[in-house]
Amino acid sequence: MRGTVLAAIPVNMLLGLASILVAYQSGHGALGAAWFAASTCVNLLRIVLCRIPCLGLALTADMTPSLAATAARSVDRHLRVCTLAAFLSGLVWACQPLLSAGYTSPETLFYLTITCGVTAGAVTHGIAYARIPIAFIALPLLSVSVCLTYAGDFDRNCLAACVALYLMALTHTAFRSQAVFRQASRLKNEAHALARSRAEAHASASALVDEMRWRATHDDLTGLLNRAGFLQAAESRLYSGTLSLLLLDLDGFKFVNDVYGHKAGDRVLVEVARRLRDALPENGLAARLGGDEFAVLYDPATSGLAHDVMAANFITAVAHPFDGFDAGRLGVSIGVHAGPEPSLTEMLSCADEALYAAKAGGRNRFRVFDAGLREGLQMRRDLERDLSQALVENAPRVWFQPIYAADGHTLVGLEALIRWEHPRLGWIAPPDLIAAAAMAGLTESLLRYILEQVCAMLEILRSRGLDGVRVAMNVSPREMAQVPVDEIIIERLGLLDLPPTMLEIEITEETALDIGAVQGKLQALSRAGIRITLDDFGIGYSSLSSLRQLKADRIKIDRSFVTGLGTCDDKRGLVLAVLGLGRLLGLDVVAEGVESVDDLHILQAMGCPFLQGYYLGRPMPVEAMEDTLLVTRIAAA
Repeated sequence: MRGTVLAAIPVNMLLGLASILVAYQSGHGALGAAWFAASTCVNLLRIVLCRIPCLGLALTADMTPSLAATAARSVDRHLRVCTLAAFLSGLVWACQPLLSAGYTSPETLFYLTITCGVTAGAVTHGIAYARIPIAFIALPLLSVSVCLTYAGDFDRNCLAACVALYLMALTHTAFRSQAVFRQASRLKNEAHALARSRAEAHASASALVDEMRWRATHDDLTGLLNRAGFLQAAESRLYSGTLSLLLLDLDGFKFVNDVYGHKAGDRVLVEVARRLRDALPENGLAARLGGDEFAVLYDPATSGLAHDVMAANFITAVAHPFDGFDAGRLGVSIGVHAGPEPSLTEMLSCADEALYAAKAGGRNRFRVFDAGLREGLQMRRDLERDLSQALVENAPRVWFQPIYAADGHTLVGLEALIRWEHPRLGWIAPPDLIAAAAMAGLTESLLRYILEQVCAMLEILRSRGLDGVRVAMNVSPREMAQVPVDEIIIERLGLLDLPPTMLEIEITEETALDIGAVQGKLQALSRAGIRITLDDFGIGYSSLSSLRQLKADRIKIDRSFVTGLGTCDDKRGLVLAVLGLGRLLGLDVVAEGVESVDDLHILQAMGCPFLQGYYLGRPMPVEAMEDTLLVTRIAAA
């Protein structure tokens, strides 16, 4: 405040000097001199007030509380006195109409300009404490407005209103400037709270900037580069040599978080980061991209380490036991990209494809991106690009495979299977189709598309009097997690007036991994009368608890246990165990993968109630099914 007042007073005095010169020229020299003398006296008073010592300006952190309170009170008193002095100065300027006959003389335009200038300057300089500039400008501008109004003609009345509006605008600006100034001062004081000198304050601010810059590009937990920092650093090196990019994803990390807690998981991430740094070549980059995913970029030519050697080193480093965990509990899968690419984004995409392939192969493996993976990546991109139009054109088809009773002749159900013959890529496997839909944001669209075909088959069955034949529709874990499956299916069946009891939803054991996320949807489907089938039973993660929580009505023995049943005693034992479990829990059991007459007879001898497989019937389109399987009315269970 003292600094801004001292900066504004010289301008005030110069404008006052200009005013006295004009007054002298217009024949009001004596009056002008008296006015200027009064203004100068007040300005000198204000300068003195800004120069006298103020205990509050000497406030330090080591002052006693009582002395600090006294210092704070001295600041308040000083501000009040300075505000009063500003008011006195404004009072003098409010008398300026005496020099221009109440703003009616030819010099009116000059005095109005001077008044507007001095008030605007006061607000411009007085950003620290709004009361001082407002105390100064209020009386001069009010006197201008009153004198102009008193003059009485239309132009002066309008001008008076504008001056009043100008006063309100300056008042508002003063308070806004004060608020901004105080906020800036608060942030500055916080940043320099520990500073005792200008040099220390500058060092503190520089350290804060460096820290913020570091935080913007590094992971707080591990100290490695974060995704943004890695992308920034990698872009600058992209064309400096033949670089190798490794993407690493921890195996078993979810188990650590679930069993030992997130704090233990954080300790693992910190330790993994340390091991990566130790194994990292000089001038290499290491980053934590998020979760348990890491990235390494380095130049094999300068480091002398081939990418396969580097990947093996990282696998060995992570495989060492961690404190508090069983040996071998944690591992790492690595995707490697070596070679030129047009962009870093493309390198990351290729390395991610290799990482996905490595994880599919098991734990503690690495996979180098090659021509085969490139072909698969391009195929998936083509699928993502073309799938939307394919759904519009009804290109994917839903085929149906029959499910029979134990006699192998009585039709009891159909399983809906999505098929798509891409014009360039040929037949697309259902998992690839579902993955492409997820990447293209078409998961819900694909679900609705398949549901429409299933509903059409339900209408065909009902028209032929086969209400007891159920149609099973597969729902992937991704669809179950991301899409309101229960609402979509129940609403569609209701609109078409189709009985929910004719529909089954098949989910895989993988869906049962996160029961909490899907349990509500499955229970809603079950309450509506839709049956729930657990597919591929026996090869994944199912347990008695998950069967109960998922409200499953039927389990399907995976084809790997059924095909070739007559040649393997272990398979027969497993199938008998599942059949016994089904009888014990009151669940229907379907054996899929019946590929031979031997498989059929053995299952019939075991008492398997429902059968499915190529020996009994292959998947076929709706038209073929209507012409063959449904050409006559078939008894249904």
